[in-house]
Amino acid sequence: MKNTKELKTGRRKTSVAQAKLVKGTGNITVNAKSLEDYFKGHAKYQATVKAPLTVTNLEKEYDVTAKVQGGGISSQAGALRHAIARSVAQISEEMKKMVKKAGFLTRDPRMVERKKPGQPGARKRFQFSKR
Repeated sequence: MKNTKELKTGRRKTSVAQAKLVKGTGNITVNAKSLEDYFKGHAKYQATVKAPLTVTNLEKEYDVTAKVQGGGISSQAGALRHAIARSVAQISEEMKKMVKKAGFLTRDPRMVERKKPGQPGARKRFQFSKR
């Protein structure tokens, strides 16, 4: 297995994450904080971020350094998972198959729909009055 020196980019909603994998002991650093500090009290999001490493059994073999910006905590976790999955896929063809089968290489296309002019929201309409 090899190191992935390149930064890989992951996206979800309005969040963008850049992650780099380096041979190590399994430390994950997000915006100069540990994963536990960054997603404090959110075990669900910590598990989301670790998912690509868990699927490929690489949790204790690589260190992850990541930078995340934009969006909320949920979309940041999704973007980070996408970036880590792209880095893991670069290690070997076998790893790529495992990550792809789990669905981590697909960018989630769901975005907030724009507000339409003359209306209160994206889908909401003002109440209709016949008279």
